[in-house]
Amino acid sequence: MLFQVGGQGSRPTFFEMAAAQQLPSSLRAALTYSLGVLALRRPLLHKVLDYEDEFFALLTLVLETHSLRNTDACFSESLYGLRRRAVNMKLKNKVNSEAGERIHQSSLEKHQKVLSVAFLVVLPYFKSKLYTIYNKEREAALQATLWGHVGDRLNENDYTGGDDHSSASSNASDVEGSARATMAKRIKKIIGVCYPWIHAGNEGLAFAYQLLYLLDATGFYSPGLHALGVHVCRATGQELMDTSSRISRIRSRERERLRGPPWLKTLQGTLLSCSYAVLDYAQTGLIAAVFFFKMMEWWYQSAEERMSAPTVYPPPPPPPPPKVAKEGIPLPAEKTICPLCSQKRANPSVISVSGFVFCYTCVFKYVSQYKRCPITLMPATVDHIRRLFQDV
Repeated sequence: MLFQVGGQGSRPTFFEMAAAQQLPSSLRAALTYSLGVLALRRPLLHKVLDYEDEFFALLTLVLETHSLRNTDACFSESLYGLRRRAVNMKLKNKVNSEAGERIHQSSLEKHQKVLSVAFLVVLPYFKSKLYTIYNKEREAALQATLWGHVGDRLNENDYTGGDDHSSASSNASDVEGSARATMAKRIKKIIGVCYPWIHAGNEGLAFAYQLLYLLDATGFYSPGLHALGVHVCRATGQELMDTSSRISRIRSRERERLRGPPWLKTLQGTLLSCSYAVLDYAQTGLIAAVFFFKMMEWWYQSAEERMSAPTVYPPPPPPPPPKVAKEGIPLPAEKTICPLCSQKRANPSVISVSGFVFCYTCVFKYVSQYKRCPITLMPATVDHIRRLFQDV
């Protein structure tokens, strides 16, 4: 079987497809980072961050619908000059040629565009929600293994009495609520158990398709494209010209469908023009946002590396030697002689306030009696005496 993707456009490389698939995640990271920075000064934006999955799904729904409607490609594929083509598998018998499968490419049908939006928007949204539930269940299981299960709190009705009617209604509502909570817990537990297997199977299948695509064994980059019966190929110059003319025809027809008084038509036309301008420049603006996010990420990362990098400073100079007092005991010429007993030091000990070394018994008696260093006459106590286990 020969994958003749080059009929209307050559087959894109594996790296082009990988970059097109990676763009939505980079775009989401850039938008989340930008909203997080803006939310520092505008707390109202924290509500948007609380519904991050819904906000990004709505944004991608608008972008993907607009892109598939006008260019027969998703948002990231249109950026790389790629187009989606429907694949019809037909057997063709021909004289002087072997019977085989041939792929005929055509533009996307309406149901293929709708299913493409579902694969690009709805499935990632549900996958993100399932991942969130799985993370919460895993954290709850980890806490249960460490701290045990938290017991249910007692109801206020267990402490205070009430009339029979109120207690009966509250018991009925409690039973209803507990049944719903139990059902929700069961569903979450099932998701927590099944999600790793589903995720592993999905990732393994996607890896297999990508490997086969890299080895030119299939024309489908992902199982979603195979399920849709869609190939991705490069757009030709004629296709780009046809796309621009088709967009202009669609927009002119939409303006002709406007109904109502002249002022309402003018208002509707202005709104349509503004929406067209926003959608046309959304691609450039979002790519600029991704570039800005990557630049800021590199900037702060390099700044953190500079701040955390160990700085080598020159060693500090030694402190000045202590001054010998005129009324103090003179230092002996030999360094191993104790200034107090004029004998070789036994159990050498130093006074931390001055740094001079004596015999332990000599300096202990002297400091206990005079509360000072015998050479510098600096105030000292027995707590300032330190034993030296290696005499110099």
